[in-house]
Amino acid sequence: MKLEDFWYVVALSKRLKPHQVIARSVLGEWLAIFRGPDGQAVALPDRCMHRNSRLSTGAVRQGQLHCPYHGWVYDAQGQVVDVPSEGEFFQRYLKQQQTRCVKRYDVREHDGYVYVRLNSMPTESVAPFVMPHYGEAGWETVRVINRFANTVTNCAENFIDIPHTVSVHPGVFRSPRRQQLEMQVDRVNGSVVATYAQETDNLGWYRAFLNPDGKEIRHIDRYFMPNVTSVEYDLGHHRQCFITSQSVPETENSTLVYTDVTYNYGLWNKLARPFVWWTAQHIIGQDVAILKVQGETITKYGEQFSNTPADTIHVFVESIWRALERGEDPRLLPEKSVHIKFWV
Repeated sequence: MKLEDFWYVVALSKRLKPHQVIARSVLGEWLAIFRGPDGQAVALPDRCMHRNSRLSTGAVRQGQLHCPYHGWVYDAQGQVVDVPSEGEFFQRYLKQQQTRCVKRYDVREHDGYVYVRLNSMPTESVAPFVMPHYGEAGWETVRVINRFANTVTNCAENFIDIPHTVSVHPGVFRSPRRQQLEMQVDRVNGSVVATYAQETDNLGWYRAFLNPDGKEIRHIDRYFMPNVTSVEYDLGHHRQCFITSQSVPETENSTLVYTDVTYNYGLWNKLARPFVWWTAQHIIGQDVAILKVQGETITKYGEQFSNTPADTIHVFVESIWRALERGEDPRLLPEKSVHIKFWV
């Protein structure tokens, strides 16, 4: 099992318009994303085979991608279908030009996202992640996109890390109270699940709306290999929320993160949208800043961490990612379960 075997988000479906090409990077590979003549999304290497120009800076005409340098034209299969400098000679000897073809990557569209898989022959077929309650009646979804100057693992760990919230998001999302919480952390089948207990009303700005009675919250954080985190809050009827992030590894220290905040607030669903969007972007913006600092420090001093019991989630996530980097199947890692007390 390799990192290239999985599906990675490269665009929002609604933002990939006809006659548009988008540049993306996944695991260091440059991609040019556009729609073919049938409207289906296409992903080709972002490199013209002629003189190595970037195809993503070209134009899409009638579902074909035109290189901006010498005008070579690629169809949706990656085949060169026209070379302007060859004029009639190209058309006359077209059958002899069939070797002029670049790789076409596998593409799927699901839950409003365009996904790309780099490995066309994976050891095992893994479907794109299913976003919780996306498009279901009674649920609303707000989407935000942010680029982090850090690794996928450090991003994923941040998204399911409670202790940092009181320092990075004070007042907005939790405040320092030195309140004891408990969590059960399980590593099983290539995933990490953290189930929390004793959480009540430390929810920041919207506590009075989300949990006015201060009841204990059902809160579960999940990590799915290789790059998905999903945070679930259940505060009762019409007070449910999922925060799901797909962290796309562009390069070693650049991660493009697509985040869905999917919620069920009953009659408040539509009215809450601008508040949910603004709050999500504000909180994530704070995380972008702190992870940039962490990334710079790691670049200088290396990635040596001094862990506490509250970092068990991080340790489990890293063990899964490292297994994939070695080409191993993380589902074969021993199952582990740890009960932890910590304070926020």
